[in-house]
Amino acid sequence: MISLVSADDEFSLQEGDEDLSEALQAVQEQAEDAHILASKSVLTSEKSVSEIPEAMDDFFCNFLAGLGMSRTLDCFQTEWYELIERGVFTAKDIGFVPTVYTCNQQLKAENMRLKEDLDSYKRAANKAKDAFLKMQKERDFHRMHHKRVVQEKNRLICDIKRLKAHYASYEPVLKQLTEKYQSALRQKMLTGLERDRAVGQMNLNSYLAPATEYSRPLKHGVYKLENTLRLHVSAVSCLASHPLKDMVVTGSDDRLWKMWAFPDGDIIMVGEGHTDWVSGCCFHPSGTQLVTSSGDTTVRIWDLSKGGCVLTFKGHAQAVWDCSWHSCGDFVASASKDSTSKIWDVNSERCRYTMRGHKDSVSSIEFLPFSNVVLTSSADKTLSLWDARTGLRVCTFYGHLHSCNHATFSLESNTIASCDSRGVLKLWDVRQAVPILSVDTGPRSANQVAFSHSGHTLAVASSDGAVKIVQPGLAQLHSLRGHGETEVQSVAFHRPVEQLLSGAADGTVCLWT
Repeated sequence: MISLVSADDEFSLQEGDEDLSEALQAVQEQAEDAHILASKSVLTSEKSVSEIPEAMDDFFCNFLAGLGMSRTLDCFQTEWYELIERGVFTAKDIGFVPTVYTCNQQLKAENMRLKEDLDSYKRAANKAKDAFLKMQKERDFHRMHHKRVVQEKNRLICDIKRLKAHYASYEPVLKQLTEKYQSALRQKMLTGLERDRAVGQMNLNSYLAPATEYSRPLKHGVYKLENTLRLHVSAVSCLASHPLKDMVVTGSDDRLWKMWAFPDGDIIMVGEGHTDWVSGCCFHPSGTQLVTSSGDTTVRIWDLSKGGCVLTFKGHAQAVWDCSWHSCGDFVASASKDSTSKIWDVNSERCRYTMRGHKDSVSSIEFLPFSNVVLTSSADKTLSLWDARTGLRVCTFYGHLHSCNHATFSLESNTIASCDSRGVLKLWDVRQAVPILSVDTGPRSANQVAFSHSGHTLAVASSDGAVKIVQPGLAQLHSLRGHGETEVQSVAFHRPVEQLLSGAADGTVCLWT
């Protein structure tokens, strides 16, 4: 019998043929049993290398090597080969190790591998479980947050509905307050007119003195054509008399404005820069600068000492029809085809206010002397007074049945004259905002109206080629013809001798004395 010892044992196998024969016989019997079990299974005739049974000596050697019993392994190999050499048995007599042992080893190895896989799967399952729990918590948090947002939204909707209902209850009161405010603003404007007229009485007297000195009642045939000047190649659209010197500026559809000496017509200066027709012009109160408006949607400030444009205002969407300079010289007003008027600050070089309210093109604009009141006329058949300090409309004049082409203040500032596209001239009381006189100068369009410096005479530029002279106090209407059948587009009185200027569509200017 073969004795197995560990690597630390000092014993070796006992030599005895009988014991070894008995051990080999037991192993042979087990091999026969394994052969019977293997014969019951259907095997293929060809087997792979991995399916060949292991030899008995190899099995014992591998077993002992696996346990680390090196000394026992050496003793086994020594006795095994001694028995084979002595002829006690041969390798064929021993046979092969039963497959059940090899299968057990394979199953054991497979079992270990499966245990490792199971551990790895458990770790992965635990990680997935943790992630799932985290996602559940995040879902619950977002669900709760969404509910809070929905509640807040519903609360805000309820508040908005409540505020709308509350605001609707105040609308009648707000409407009444607005009407009262407009009425108070109008009264304030009228009071301001009285105040401004009282404050500027000294200045007004200085303006009225030359008019009183040279004004005289108009008699039939007094105004006669003195001279005709051809200054432009296109229509003369505007006229402006210098406040201190005998100079006049005319603007034309030829995109130029010209300053010339009165009365001989010598050209002093020519202004170039507008890209469309020049529609309006006005001198600075000191006479050192000029403002012009144009169909190119711009308003330009010109320095007469430099002879060039020093400032350009842009902001209107369509053509600018007219412009006016405030008595202080710091503000300019403009009227446009885009239905708006603007107040421009010359010092800050920006638009101070945009006055909206007219429903059609604004034809003309003018500052009331020594005040903050602005007068506009419009194609919507109305005139309006505006507060230049706030940009709000304070009064509207109704009465024209056709488009208003022009409106202007009298020098005393208590009367407004306006004319429309059917030749109707109307005089208005500024304080009461009602018409006091209506004169039909038609049927052709009345393009512009001007007060004489005495305030007793009005001149109207008519499209029938005549300049209409109206004396309201004497109820007289005269026609001055010097342009033939050419449309007269502008008129102006020149101080101090009350000479009359008229500009026509043929580029000429007539001087009447």
